[in-house]
Amino acid sequence: MVGPKFLTLIAQNMEFAMKRTLLLTSLIFFLQSIAFNLYSQDLTQTVRGSIKDKDSRISLIGATVAIYKDSTLLMGAATDVDGYFKIENVPIGRYTVIASFLGYSQIVLPNIIVNSGKEVLLPLAMEESIMKMEEIQITAARNRGEAMNEMATVSARTFSVEETERYAGSRGDPARMASNFAGCQGADDSRNDIVVRGNSPLGILYRVEGVDIPNPNHFAVSGSSGGPISILNNKVLGTSDFFTGAFPAEFGNSTAGVFDIKMRNGNNEKFEFTGQLGLFGTELTAEGPISRKKRSSFIVNYRYSTLVFFGFLGVNLGTTATPYYQDASFKLNFPLKKGGNISFFGLGGASSIDILISEQKPDEVEIYGDTDRDQFFKTKMGVVGANYSKSLNASTFTKFTIATSVEIQNSYHQLLYQQTDMSGAFVLDADGLIVIDSLVDKLRYNFQIGKTSANYYINKKFGARHVVKAGFTSDYYRFNMIDSVYNDGTTYDWSVRWDHKGDAVLFQPYLLWKFRISEKLVLNTGLHSQYFSLNNSFSAIEPRAGFRYDLNEKNTINVGLGLHSQLQPMYTYFYHISDGGGGYIQHNKGMDFTKSVHYVLGHDYRLGRNMRIKTEAYYQQLYNIPVTVQPSSFSLVNQGSGFSRFFPDSLENKGTGENYGLEVTVEKFFSKKFFFMLTVSLFESFYKGSDGVKRDTDFNGNYATNLLASREFQWGGNKSFSVGAKITAAGNKRYGPVDTTATVAQGEIVYEDATRNSLQLKPYFRADLKLNYKVNQKKVTHEIGIDIVNLLNTKNILKLTYAPDPSDPSAPAIREEYQLGLLPIFYYKLDF
Repeated sequence: MVGPKFLTLIAQNMEFAMKRTLLLTSLIFFLQSIAFNLYSQDLTQTVRGSIKDKDSRISLIGATVAIYKDSTLLMGAATDVDGYFKIENVPIGRYTVIASFLGYSQIVLPNIIVNSGKEVLLPLAMEESIMKMEEIQITAARNRGEAMNEMATVSARTFSVEETERYAGSRGDPARMASNFAGCQGADDSRNDIVVRGNSPLGILYRVEGVDIPNPNHFAVSGSSGGPISILNNKVLGTSDFFTGAFPAEFGNSTAGVFDIKMRNGNNEKFEFTGQLGLFGTELTAEGPISRKKRSSFIVNYRYSTLVFFGFLGVNLGTTATPYYQDASFKLNFPLKKGGNISFFGLGGASSIDILISEQKPDEVEIYGDTDRDQFFKTKMGVVGANYSKSLNASTFTKFTIATSVEIQNSYHQLLYQQTDMSGAFVLDADGLIVIDSLVDKLRYNFQIGKTSANYYINKKFGARHVVKAGFTSDYYRFNMIDSVYNDGTTYDWSVRWDHKGDAVLFQPYLLWKFRISEKLVLNTGLHSQYFSLNNSFSAIEPRAGFRYDLNEKNTINVGLGLHSQLQPMYTYFYHISDGGGGYIQHNKGMDFTKSVHYVLGHDYRLGRNMRIKTEAYYQQLYNIPVTVQPSSFSLVNQGSGFSRFFPDSLENKGTGENYGLEVTVEKFFSKKFFFMLTVSLFESFYKGSDGVKRDTDFNGNYATNLLASREFQWGGNKSFSVGAKITAAGNKRYGPVDTTATVAQGEIVYEDATRNSLQLKPYFRADLKLNYKVNQKKVTHEIGIDIVNLLNTKNILKLTYAPDPSDPSAPAIREEYQLGLLPIFYYKLDF
């Protein structure tokens, strides 16, 4: 396993490299900018796309698309016999695009950015109006920020690629972007784990192109949902949804939140490229037509860790432990005749780091993880799949997805025995390195989980009022887990903790019904079921329901409720203990699903077209949480963040918990070159272990507040400069008094069981700043930016750690471990 200082290591590497390269990059870009100003000409681009019925996916012929600059109509077009539209020679800038069609609700898309380097592609879906043809009037679009999923009524919002780039401190990562939303907060600056409404990050589900995928992060530890660096690349993502509670019945195996991520299609008429150099990677994206006549396309992205390139250039990163990672994504799309479509998609990444304490000088030891061992850690994940969809008729649409995925974690530790002199000081060689007496194998593990997934649904529209969707998700798992640890200081032999090969199936059928009672009143209902073949866990019926009522043009009321269930982390089922006769027992293989009932009441108040106040109150009742058979404070509800696995005693599904809170979002959407969002979350999160005592969960910070703003400045027709800022203030994690005797004996922090989570770390505060400068040239767009994380270098406490100093036994062995300090992240991007 990677030690808790792993991300501090990455941060120090990046900050050092930043200082050596930012000046050179800025100088190059400044000279380029001067060159761009030596000529003057009108810069334009093409805006095009398609319009389909939202439910049946049939093409809408003759729909109109208009482009507005402020409130002035600039130009427009109508869709052809295949539902496509094309508007050429659109001057670069920001626009509002409005799509209209007789008998359908209007679509309003504000802040469409037109750059010279890439065409703007808009795949649109319109919802049929339930009013009679002659009664239809032009009306405003539904509330901006609402989820694309028409079955969602509460605790959901859509997010775009632009949002992942606009928010300061988000680093282009969907998870870090979502941590700014009401009800969400990051568990750790150095990772993108998300705590949603006080729930463990274990409750987060990632779905890509219709299938549930493994943890999509580099350096991901078994059973977690986050990591330091996301494998998801926003350059291949389309507009997607994020749910924080009471989600529709098509989503299962999650009790906290869902990312429903779509990959966009490549440009099917023109070849386009994006190159980017930044501290998190050097990457290239290519897209274009496979066959212009058949409108087929491809998009592919590859990224390689920039820290390696800096090493090749001779830049001193201050350490020999360099994180290596690379990832790739692709999508191939092939429209077929008679309303059919087939696409192939994939994403994956590999990462590794060797933390070699044995090669460090004494004054370098403090910047690494565990100081008593060399650590080697590798991870891989990948998923490839295919989608087939078809409009069967004017009211019916069906889609089938099949995919295969894999996740692998591999770790190897060697204990160091270092030579010391008579005084206890380390013996150094001629190069100033500590002399190693011996290296002893301490730990080896290799966890592999493969999965074959299938997802099918059929969507049927009965007139304009009723939509029924029925389908299933099936996952066939294959497990191969081996883990052993050397018992130094006790029995001096090896103990095998995992040794399992096997398979299992998770099957989830669902049914949804949308009833549009009127233009103002919508009812969404559904049923979900879940079966796990490993231990025959079965959640027979999970009802879901949502209700939305538009009181008037400014006010909307939302209500949602649902029962949700989730598997435990896969590796916990196969951890084993000795049976006393030379064999072993997988004592937790029979764990059932954790379950949670969600209740949500929401209100939206719209202050004009570009501003809203959204309020949601919620209550969540959790049960069936695994807790220890022997009375203790342990509960699985507190696991799921950080780089460590856990090794539970015998567990049973008798734990309970509850979360409740109030969330407020005040949001001014980007207009008049300005955006801001204020989110305030007040919440409580409690649980009971097998000892029956009600306690705060580890993640009960009580409050979280985010203030984000950005301002864009334009001049010269082809240049823009943006300034974005974010301030976060939140309650920190819970902890308890340290059991000093047990801590010294085990060599790591052990808390007193009876008083667990009776204390709280000091409040968390962080300010981020993002600056970017963009220049449009004919057929090329240049952009340079810097995202400064923790601008004020605030020392936020992450956790307590046990780290005795061999050279100074009198020094405190228990100390505070801090979150990331000041971290400037630069990038240079070229679209052409």
